[in-house]
Formats: sequence, structure tokens, C-alpha cells
Amino acid sequence: MSNKTKTIVATCYAINPYKGSEDGMGWNFVYQIARFNKVFAVTRKNNQGAIEKFMIQNPDLIYNNITFLYYDLPYWMRFWKKGGRGAMLYYYMWQRGIVKFIKDKKLHFDIVHNVNFHNDWTPSFLYKLEKPMVWGPVGHHPIIPQQYLKFASTRFKLKDSLTWLIKKFFWKWSPSLNKTIENANHIWCMNDSVPSILNLKNQPFSVYPSVASEDFYTDAIAKKENFHLISVGRFVTLKGFDLTLHSFATFVNALSLPERQRCKLTLVGSGPEKLLYEKIIAQNNIAQYVEIIEWIERPKLMQLYEKSTAFLFPSHEGAGMVVAEALSFGLPIICLDNEGPGQYIDSSCGFAIPESDYLETVIGLKTAIQELYTNRDLLDRMSINARKKYQERFTWNSRGDHLRTIYNQLKP
Repeated sequence: MSNKTKTIVATCYAINPYKGSEDGMGWNFVYQIARFNKVFAVTRKNNQGAIEKFMIQNPDLIYNNITFLYYDLPYWMRFWKKGGRGAMLYYYMWQRGIVKFIKDKKLHFDIVHNVNFHNDWTPSFLYKLEKPMVWGPVGHHPIIPQQYLKFASTRFKLKDSLTWLIKKFFWKWSPSLNKTIENANHIWCMNDSVPSILNLKNQPFSVYPSVASEDFYTDAIAKKENFHLISVGRFVTLKGFDLTLHSFATFVNALSLPERQRCKLTLVGSGPEKLLYEKIIAQNNIAQYVEIIEWIERPKLMQLYEKSTAFLFPSHEGAGMVVAEALSFGLPIICLDNEGPGQYIDSSCGFAIPESDYLETVIGLKTAIQELYTNRDLLDRMSINARKKYQERFTWNSRGDHLRTIYNQLKP
């Protein structure tokens, strides 16, 4: 194992230090690589403005280890892409194109690393550069169990089924994906389902959460007078906000009127399901206890976390950046026991509710909320352990340390 400084070529389709989710992760992964090594970070040209602005506003000596390279396919190959529409097809084409781009730059480097998108079903072609290759973190959103599509539109159900079929096709039949797996010298898997679905046997891999958060919190976990639940994310079926609202309604409507006045649920996000959520709120007569914030600057979101009591997040996704953020503020997590947040939340810092039929799941979530509400000692203990869980597993520096270990195990 060698600890000497290496040069890494990292391909990050999405990088924006001002955003969360995939874009924010792209920025933080590049920064963490640069803590110990030199890095050529290849990203799209539309990210250049935000990257350069952020680096001017937030000077850091670590930037000396980073060289950003900007690449896009010619306009005639991408004119049809609008925002998120066509993103996966364009990403596939972009992945193929960057191999020639990197070769033409005649860069001297030791390791090549495909950082994002974080899909375990879209191939990478970086092995063609004939250097040790790291792929990941990679994973996938599992298929949403049928019982949780109760309020989903027919269009969404069709799209979700089609997406799952496409994933299965790539996993089973894609020669390019097979070559990616065969030629990867290390695969960073987001959770335990990835090694089994990719059928990893002889390939070196690690299972480690991909999501992390910056240290926004203050050292002391603030004492909360009222009982304030928060949930953050896009208003889409995947995030399970219908379960959030139904479980909160079941909880709050069982309280006496004076007790209800102490309780509040804040949803932060926007998206196509907002009208459905407003309908659920109206049907359950909880409008005075629920607020929806469609957009908020990140520093203000951090202040909101700080004032909150717990994080209610019955999402069906395979990761969840917001969980790391919530843990950093000492918020106990209430989630589903699934391949996403449920994989990393245990009884010390929250509740992972077993997947069951819809009503039983709502009751399970409501019971967890009630336990935190009625048992102050449990709430305080889980808050302390949530912060500990963050510090042990969800800091960005722990991601950088893991990357350093991976790179040092690779032989040039």
C-alpha cells in the first residue's frame, strides 16, 4: 500500500457547490479527493460559472490540488436535451465522449475515477484509458413496493415500471456494463443490495454510504420547547410524503387540542405532487399544523434543522442526502426499513419502520412519532446518538478517508 500523492482523473457529470443532492456531492467528492491527491476533475461546461464563483468566494489552499476540465458534446448532439429531460441518454453519450477528450489532453495520471451519476446500471467507459479504475459510489433506487403507489398517478406507475425494466435490462444484458464491472479495480457500493444485484464475486468492492453533510451545526444540540417535525425533498412519489402526512395526521389528531398547538410539521420542497399533499392536508383537517416551504436558501434550511425536533422521512429512495444533514443537527430519523435510509438508521438514533401494507406502515410511523413526543429521555438520547452517527459515518472527511484507502490499495 502506497501513501504517496497520486494524480486522479475524476469524471463528475454534475458539480455545483451551491446545490445539494447529486451536484453538491460532485463538488464534495472532488474536494475530498484533493485533500490527499492531485485531481483533474472533468465536468460539464454549464457547471463552470458556479464552480469558479464559489472558489473566489471561498478561498482554500486545497484548490491548488484541483484542475477543472470542462467538456460537452457538440451542440448538434445535445440540442434536444432540456433540463432533466434526456439526462440519462445524454450522460451515456457524454461518458463515451470523455474518453477521447481525456486522451487528447495527454494528461499524466495514476488512477481514473467515475464519480457521478451514481447509477449502478449505467456503464462507464473509463477503463479504456487503461489505468486503475474506481467506479462509484454507485447504487439504485429500489422499485417502490406496490402498496405504496396507492396515491400515485397511472403515468407515474407506468414510468416507474418502465425504468425498472430498463435497469434490469442493463444489469442482465449490457455488454458495456459487464465490461465496466470486469475492469473496475474497486467498486464503491452505496448499500448491501448493490453487490448482489451486480453479482460481484471476485471484484474488489466496499459497502459505504455515499451521502454526507458539511458541518453546519453548532456544538450544542438545542433544547426544543415545541414538537417540530421536518421533512425535506422533491414532491414526488419516490419521497413518500403521502406517508409523512398520513402518519403525522394520525398522530396529531389523537392529541388533545392544547397538545396539538405544540406540534408542527414542515415540508420543504416542490414538485408535481404538491396538489395531492394539499388535498391530504385538507382531508385530515391538519392545515393549521402543517407548513409547506417551496424554496429556501441552504443557510436558512440549516437554521430550520436546528429548530426542529425530529426528521420524518419515509422515502423509498436508495440514499438520501438530507438524512446526513438531519443527523448532523442531532435529529432522530423516522424512516422505512429499506435499502436507503433504513440501511444506516438503527434503534440508537431513530426508527426504521418495517415495510408492510399501507395502513400498518402509517401506524408504525405514527407510533414512532408518538414515542418521541411522549418520552423526553428517549428523544434526548436519540438526539445525542444521531449526532454521533453523523460524526462516525456521515461527515465528508470520512468519505475522503475512505477514498484515500481505496486509492492506496490500487497498484499502478
